[in-house]
Amino acid sequence: MGHKKKMPDFSTFFTTSTFRKSFVAAGFLAFFAVSAFANKDHSASNTAHEGNVSDVEVTSHVADSSHEKAHAGEAHESSTHGEAHAPEKFAPGKMIMEHIADAHDWHLWGEGHESVSISLPVILYTESKGITLFSSARFEHGHAAYEGFELNEEGKVVWADANNTEAIYDISLTKNVVAMLIAVFTILIIAIGMANSYKKNKGKAPKGFHNLVEPLILFIRDDVAKPSIGHKTDKFMPLLLTIFSFIFVNNVFGLIPIFPGGANVTGNIAVTMVLALVIFLTVNLNGNKYYWKHIFLPDVPVWMYVIIIPIEILGVVLKPFVLMLRLFANITAGHIIILGFFSLIFIFGSMNQGLGYAVSPLSVAFTVFMGLLEMLVAFLQAFVFTLLSAIYIGMAVEEHHH
Repeated sequence: MGHKKKMPDFSTFFTTSTFRKSFVAAGFLAFFAVSAFANKDHSASNTAHEGNVSDVEVTSHVADSSHEKAHAGEAHESSTHGEAHAPEKFAPGKMIMEHIADAHDWHLWGEGHESVSISLPVILYTESKGITLFSSARFEHGHAAYEGFELNEEGKVVWADANNTEAIYDISLTKNVVAMLIAVFTILIIAIGMANSYKKNKGKAPKGFHNLVEPLILFIRDDVAKPSIGHKTDKFMPLLLTIFSFIFVNNVFGLIPIFPGGANVTGNIAVTMVLALVIFLTVNLNGNKYYWKHIFLPDVPVWMYVIIIPIEILGVVLKPFVLMLRLFANITAGHIIILGFFSLIFIFGSMNQGLGYAVSPLSVAFTVFMGLLEMLVAFLQAFVFTLLSAIYIGMAVEEHHH
């Protein structure tokens, strides 16, 4: 009899001396980057202040000379012209928030006026204008207004006239909406393709990519749904498989840096809220009498009802709330960490070009490491959401046993 192979214990990696030293080094690197930027901003502000004082002194000395006034005017104009064309300072926080937030266009590359993006349809409804439909290119990346509308700093559509308080109902096809449609279309292609393959090859194992997907489906059915729900598994299997596929595919697409990836769908609190709401309705609409009895008539002394019943009712709401918050926080945190490590290249590069090149290998290494770790997290978060959903459903439909 051969010995069974043990699964590698990945947890030991995080306790090794090499990992601890690398993590501490990365922490110090980020700290010094932020400190350097703060010092640079402080020095720049002091320099600007001293420059303003010098300008005042020079102006007072040459007030009687028209030639020197003209010369000072030309110098001031040249300085203003130079400042206008000075490169914009890299802001890592702004860059990260722009990448994880929803938007009315799909950014491809470039920054500012030189950025290239895919324009998406803007669909607005107001009582005064009714439905207004136009391309997001009309906003010129937030630098122009169109039909009385404009984009604010948060990327939301508002009235160009600040005094207009009429409500705007934005039902546009934003970046996250389009990303969800792409994910749904991908899932449909895979599911329909597998169904047709099974019809053509009855009794035969699937081939190619379908052979990779089948174990995932069997895993959700045999290791997640059946142990949690029991004999009613087939009734809820389509819902659980759909939720798992939707979350997993969107998580994977979110890790792809180029189109059609890069959207932070499951890191959007509105998306996770809807998913949690679906589970909340499924659990409570399918709950049997034993489920409701456990909440409102628990098997405890009557005098404890005043304590237990509110806790049980609170638990009904908190379970989907935790589902929503866990998925949102984990996916968003992963995107922020990856973008934060990648930003170190530009933070140090803005101070010194050579320093930026020197830091880039370490930054890229950590970015790749976190990207690989996020691939695992993409599966784990879809699995955990589906598993907890199955457990909650199983608790609601469980039959009472004497």
